[in-house]
Amino acid sequence: MLTDGFNHVAVLTGDMDRFVDFYVTTFGAEVTVDHVEEGRPRFCILSVGPVAELNVFQIEGSQEHTRQTPMFGRGRLDHLALRAADIESFGEIRNRLRDAGASDGHVSDFGPILSVFYRDPDGLESELVVANPDAIPGVHKGPGTPSARFAHDMPDLRSK
Repeated sequence: MLTDGFNHVAVLTGDMDRFVDFYVTTFGAEVTVDHVEEGRPRFCILSVGPVAELNVFQIEGSQEHTRQTPMFGRGRLDHLALRAADIESFGEIRNRLRDAGASDGHVSDFGPILSVFYRDPDGLESELVVANPDAIPGVHKGPGTPSARFAHDMPDLRSK
């Protein structure tokens, strides 16, 4: 393989301060660039990992950040997934997402990874994932399969 991952994902927002605050407070992201220049979109770079960034643009008058449709109906790029450093960080971020009202906290067990979906301040559905320490090699599970590790404090989705 000639690559080692993604460098950045470019995202549009309608409120840079709100967007940045959410990712800094919830994920511990770090602002490495906050550039404002007359006549140009405001631009921030949020470091979300050792080599991963969100490049965030606020374009005056643009409403693109408000366009939300169901999963797999969003266009070429559907959602992003951030990877937690470890299972403890995953649990902490999950709690922060619930506290922020950005997620119901349901953790899906896909086999090799655990996943929790959230909506950012602009409504973009995204995902937090982590390597599953309880994974059985070669076993893959379908979307929505509840994680036994987090079952004690997960919402009951059957009534929805």
